[in-house]
Amino acid sequence: MMTVSRNRAVGNGTAATNGIQMRQILFRIWLERPWAGWTEVPGEVPHLGACWVLLAVAAVYTLIHWTFGKRELLRDPGIVRHRGKIVSTINNACRAIELVEEAGSLAAFFWSFEPGPQERPQKVTWAAVAAMPKTETSTRISRELKKRGWTFVGPTTVYAFMQAMGMVNDHIEGCVCREEVEAARRKLTRPAPRP
Repeated sequence: MMTVSRNRAVGNGTAATNGIQMRQILFRIWLERPWAGWTEVPGEVPHLGACWVLLAVAAVYTLIHWTFGKRELLRDPGIVRHRGKIVSTINNACRAIELVEEAGSLAAFFWSFEPGPQERPQKVTWAAVAAMPKTETSTRISRELKKRGWTFVGPTTVYAFMQAMGMVNDHIEGCVCREEVEAARRKLTRPAPRP
């Protein structure tokens, strides 16, 4: 597993790191999802991290714990208390556990969709990035997640997640981060899907 600037390229690790990767990947999806249709609420992101512990616990406990977790988050004044998005986050954490059983790790599942060079713009410019709020790949991932019961994972949210995870590098040509992210992407060993 490796960290790069503002983008994180998360790959396959040992069994001990798979749980950490799962939490990182779910947290990234969660960070991208709340902003779909909302403007950022100052001070909310630190609260999201604190609430994440509760959500991780809710993903593996019984319905009683699930209901408790939802109620606690709905009372937290530090986050946007959108019942549907809170329920969705808890649901997606549960679906993630199933996906790990299916694919071996969340990293293996997501990286199996990494777009090839033919799916990316020849040159990454402001215009190219503005024209891609979603892509064929993010639409395909969104469909696969929804088929597995995930919610609030539309193509635009998935594309923002792909950017945050380093699956695509949308730093424009000339940006100081672009080459750093590309170098990290070249070094990354992509996780193999479960045979």
